[in-house]
Amino acid sequence: MANRRMQKMARVIRDSVSRTISQRLSDPRITGLVSVTEVEVAPDTKTATVYLSILTPDEQSKAITFQGILSGAGVIQHHLGRDLISRFCPHLQFKLDTKMQQTLRTLKLIEETSREYKETSEDDNDTDGNGDDPLRNP
Repeated sequence: MANRRMQKMARVIRDSVSRTISQRLSDPRITGLVSVTEVEVAPDTKTATVYLSILTPDEQSKAITFQGILSGAGVIQHHLGRDLISRFCPHLQFKLDTKMQQTLRTLKLIEETSREYKETSEDDNDTDGNGDDPLRNP
């Protein structure tokens, strides 16, 4: 997306899709936190890929929420047509964005490693019980 027109269209699509999902879709399958992380508009502006990040307690809930959003794609497309001032309203394709989950997984691993490091450094600094460090000379 090199030119400003496509960037502006992507921003309008992101805002419109996000607003429609949060305020206008009443599908009970949609649970958790759904956010539009990225929108890629094709050079001919006929299609746009919308990347969604869905935070739910488990993978099954995430799949059910994604199916709910896919079934509401017509409603999303309709509201986008009203929000977008353009000759063509791009056809939306939805994909799950896993960047957020990968980031959370990485942060969790860093936290676990930090905790293990602290535990091993505390074990290394333990004394022989009388308060003296066995490595230090008296």
